[in-house]
Amino acid sequence: MHFTDHLNRTIFLPKLPERIISLVPSQTELLVDLGLEDKIVGVTKFCVHPAHLRKSKSIVGGTKNYRFDVIDSLRPDLIIGNKEENDQQGIEKLAAKYPVWLSDIFNLEDSLRMISDLGLITGTKEKARAIASQVLQSFSRPLVKKGSCVYLIWENPKMAAGKDTFIDSMLSLAGFENVVGRRRYPELTEETLLELSPNYLLLSSEPFPFKKKHIQYYQELLPNSIIKLVDGELFSWYGSRLLYSADYFTRL
Repeated sequence: MHFTDHLNRTIFLPKLPERIISLVPSQTELLVDLGLEDKIVGVTKFCVHPAHLRKSKSIVGGTKNYRFDVIDSLRPDLIIGNKEENDQQGIEKLAAKYPVWLSDIFNLEDSLRMISDLGLITGTKEKARAIASQVLQSFSRPLVKKGSCVYLIWENPKMAAGKDTFIDSMLSLAGFENVVGRRRYPELTEETLLELSPNYLLLSSEPFPFKKKHIQYYQELLPNSIIKLVDGELFSWYGSRLLYSADYFTRL
């Protein structure tokens, strides 16, 4: 069976995969929700959902650095990754030995495609279709416009989610207008934040774990902005965790 990933790379699988390694936390959770937990042999140290998985599966490193010796010992017949989250050089090294399927996610449509594609590759097409349908249905009603925002993902240096990111598309679905006009994840100064003067400053729980102690600093810097801690997983995970995002955005 030949499959084409989101980068138009073709992989060949002689049969349905039995030994899967996932290098992306959100896609790991999706595999479990597709009923494939017993076929997962390796995950990253950041694959925190479901919580027990890292105790029952081999840890193959992080999303950027891999323990190639562990991966070789696991004899995977499919490795699942993502263009943005995974290291290109490491992925190329793995792809020389194993079938490596990569997603490339910028918006909800890409996420739904990824869910359906993984269902097809793993023989769980009906479950994948059901999850994708539930996710799409949950976003069917536009949310109330909340105002302008800056979404910070890192503290030192200050970094924000800009255009051409999945987070940016989720902000739009949540009713926010992202006023960071630069692409990807630009660094911002205090002066830039003051110039942008957003209605909301959203402090993400990941990858940097913003806490309540950061609110006071930013509230003093931006006295006219509403400072909120937000669940980064519900803005940036593009697998089955999307089932909870729309409801969270409504309550936010």
